[in-house]
Amino acid sequence: MDKKKQLAKNTVIIFMGRVCTQFISYFLLPLYTSHLLASEYGLVDLVQTYVTLLVPIITLELEMSVFRYLIDYRGNEKDTKKLLSNNFFILGIGLLVFCLLYIFITSFITIPFRWLILADVIICVLSGNFLQIARGFGKTVDYSISCILTGFTTIFSNIFMICIYHKGAYGMIFSMAFANFVCAFYLFFRLKLYKYFQFSKVDFKLIKKMNHYSIPLIPNGISWWIINASDRSIVSFVLGAGANGLYAISNKFPNIISSLTGVFNLSWSESAALHINSPDRDEFFSDITNTVFKLFTSMGVGMLAVLPFLFPIFINSSYNEAYQYIPILILATIFNVIICLYSQVYLAKKLSKQVASTAVLGAIINIVINVLFIKRIGLYAAAISTAVSYFVMMIYRHIDLKKYVHITFEKGLILKTILIFTFSIYFYYKNVFIFNVLSFFVALIYAILLNRKLLLASTKVVLKKVHIIKN
Repeated sequence: MDKKKQLAKNTVIIFMGRVCTQFISYFLLPLYTSHLLASEYGLVDLVQTYVTLLVPIITLELEMSVFRYLIDYRGNEKDTKKLLSNNFFILGIGLLVFCLLYIFITSFITIPFRWLILADVIICVLSGNFLQIARGFGKTVDYSISCILTGFTTIFSNIFMICIYHKGAYGMIFSMAFANFVCAFYLFFRLKLYKYFQFSKVDFKLIKKMNHYSIPLIPNGISWWIINASDRSIVSFVLGAGANGLYAISNKFPNIISSLTGVFNLSWSESAALHINSPDRDEFFSDITNTVFKLFTSMGVGMLAVLPFLFPIFINSSYNEAYQYIPILILATIFNVIICLYSQVYLAKKLSKQVASTAVLGAIINIVINVLFIKRIGLYAAAISTAVSYFVMMIYRHIDLKKYVHITFEKGLILKTILIFTFSIYFYYKNVFIFNVLSFFVALIYAILLNRKLLLASTKVVLKKVHIIKN
């Protein structure tokens, strides 16, 4: 199958699943903002933030190593069984050490929902690992089904725990843990992972090889956590949990783009690994980068155009301040789209150290700006620090990546992007009805013109499929 068609097929299959888990939270926003105080929502967001930090430390980013090597081992049952036996061995040791440390530390300090958070971390580690194994096997359909199960479980569990039993923040954390448990349970039996562990196959040379790839990703994961989450920690410490609740809501809308980026990158990482040494590599990677950049910048401009209409519908008036920080965070997200595309090229070349070093740079910039300006300009400091750190990382990776793959942007694309964002942000802050309507139509026309090749290609595929079905 053609490289681009295979990438598109995998992206669509993964999207069908990930849309459930990634976008359920947006459909539940009216429920959260009407049933939870800003301080409660801020607490839950902080818990999620620290779970995100702990998972890569506990696992040593092992799931990324497993995914990468499973691609190389496809069709080789012996090597696959050996790889996964070592994966489960390391995972078990990591979870045991974490549980002992967690129980010891939390016996001296008070943590809300102590045991629930421990269960949440363990389940997130397992579900994350199993999801990457499914991808490594090439089982994108099973991957998507597990995500769909997670999404529907999240909906029903949240309604049950928050609306019916009024469990507030506890109910929301419980729902997240239970949904991930359903995901892990399904994949464990669907992929028959119990068949892939044999203690006799534990090989410390292989463990060293796996860790050589994955351990450099730990500082990368922590750095990404710092960029994404130090804002929350500093905001909560300096401005309080209520301010963190507002900032969390501001991030919800740009995170739609981030979620879609994540969906694409799941299939892109596989394609990048498979075709990193192809003769037409530079052309292929440049083509994908330009297509994705145009698509996601159109989404960003479109979001700025529709939010003046949608924000009052989805968000309770007590969270209105969150509206002010969204444009800055959307810009940051667009920078992050390119960063993520470049990350997969590094990982395809097995250059995990380069990924980590650039992420550390971004983390340092993020913390410095936050610390210097959080007391002076409040939540704007958190949003600006994220945008600046992403921008620097994007520029650095674009220059550094030329050593390995020569990626070029279409002539005039960057200038057009700057102009349309300037226009859209200006009218967003004006927030006058006639300007909002004008901004909407401009965004629509811009998106159609910029992505006309992609739209035409997609239309041809759909018409061809319809024709085949009719005949």
